[in-house]
Amino acid sequence: MDPARYVSNILLADSCNRPLLLQYLVSLQSEYRHIPAAAISALSSALDISETEIIGVIEFYSFLHLKSRGQYDILFSDSITDHMLGSRILLDQLCRQLNVEVGEVRADQQVSVNTTSCTGMCDQGPALLVNGMAITNLDEPRISLISHLVESGADISEWANEFFTVRDNIRRKDLLLSCMQEEYDRQQALLKLVEPSSADILNILQNSGLRGRGGAGFPTARKWRDCHDADTMQRYVICNADEGEPGTFKDRVLLQSYAHQLMEGMTLCGHAVNATRGLIYLRGEYRYLLDHLQAVIDERRTAGLLGDNILGKQNLNFDIDIHLGAGAYICGEESALIESLEGKRGIPRKRPPFPCTHGYLGKPSVVNNVETFIAAAQIVIHGAQWFSSSGTEQSSGTKLLSISGDCEHPGIYEYPFGTTVRQILQDCGAANVQAVQIAGAAGTTLPPDQFDRVIAFEVLGTGGSFIIFNQQRKLLDMVQNFAHFFVHESCGFCT
Repeated sequence: MDPARYVSNILLADSCNRPLLLQYLVSLQSEYRHIPAAAISALSSALDISETEIIGVIEFYSFLHLKSRGQYDILFSDSITDHMLGSRILLDQLCRQLNVEVGEVRADQQVSVNTTSCTGMCDQGPALLVNGMAITNLDEPRISLISHLVESGADISEWANEFFTVRDNIRRKDLLLSCMQEEYDRQQALLKLVEPSSADILNILQNSGLRGRGGAGFPTARKWRDCHDADTMQRYVICNADEGEPGTFKDRVLLQSYAHQLMEGMTLCGHAVNATRGLIYLRGEYRYLLDHLQAVIDERRTAGLLGDNILGKQNLNFDIDIHLGAGAYICGEESALIESLEGKRGIPRKRPPFPCTHGYLGKPSVVNNVETFIAAAQIVIHGAQWFSSSGTEQSSGTKLLSISGDCEHPGIYEYPFGTTVRQILQDCGAANVQAVQIAGAAGTTLPPDQFDRVIAFEVLGTGGSFIIFNQQRKLLDMVQNFAHFFVHESCGFCT
């Protein structure tokens, strides 16, 4: 289809919505493998945005391109954990077999190969994305088969399902994961969440001591209360599903297997702060989860658990939409995420004001990550004491850890705050450990003489990343990988 006509069709469906610019661009990238000049011109005219500004947005996001990518656009995960598992050797093998250089598009436009930052598959790497779909557990035979499929021109939909299997690898459950079931009475669960008043919900969360699970640890009740008390009618609930910190993948597992509980947590927040609209910002690397999450939303709408008059209650209105990111680590920062939701470059805002009073479209907005929303819902169902009975005085409850690197059993582990690093290493089967990187590339490198320190906001805070290096590793490789990561992902404001 002519790009200008394609733009007309997608704009007609959304009534020329300026904040959806990034979503239009993501759609165009998928359709044409780049953003055609005719589409940029059509968007500029329809949305009253200069072409220069649109090009600036395109160039900000690594998954958007002004020049066409291959019919098969392959991106190898460049995380240090993938390197440790031999990803560079496999990348060289694929490029040799396909006769293409890293960072290039083959002359026949059939295939392009490049690297991308951590894909959130660290527990089952090496991994890659092909046209946005994740393939894990790469080895030489699997690379050869991928090469054959590409050369044969087989449509992605025709590839074997086993290629696209992404496992949860939940190794240890504690307070939060143990209380959640995949099959349960969703109507009764939501009823328990919306029966209490806003004041009661905020008091329960405050008494529980819940703090944001993204790493910063801001008190959840205070954030929700500030949004509730803002002097305006329109408010938003935003789920930050953009966990881009290298070595972090626990939200991926929650999105994949506990999406209903996430929707419940967001609906609870909407009820507590008097918001009627929720937005999930899904990182571009998790595009493979888009259809699954949309199916859950549709199911809940059909069941009367989202939309107008939820559960038949007058004026209990709340609905959720998904916005897809396009490859930008900085959009995990809440104000940059809001800029991206508004269809702009994901540049962090100066603060104050904070999102809870001046967020999405200038309106009060609660921004929490996946784990926080799920924890909030379970706290209201089971009670503040149920949650605060675990953890430490300043860090109540439990924390999900994404454990990868040199250990026998990588995956998701849930521990009460206050658990020592040594205990965690013992449980995941790590031996001869030289160092542990906690909280991702910007976090803390812990040597063995500090393994008796505990995971807690007041001691070792973390969003969940836990990468293990044994004595055979060269830590300089880790440092160089992280330095390359920040060169690629920096928004330019850090200095």
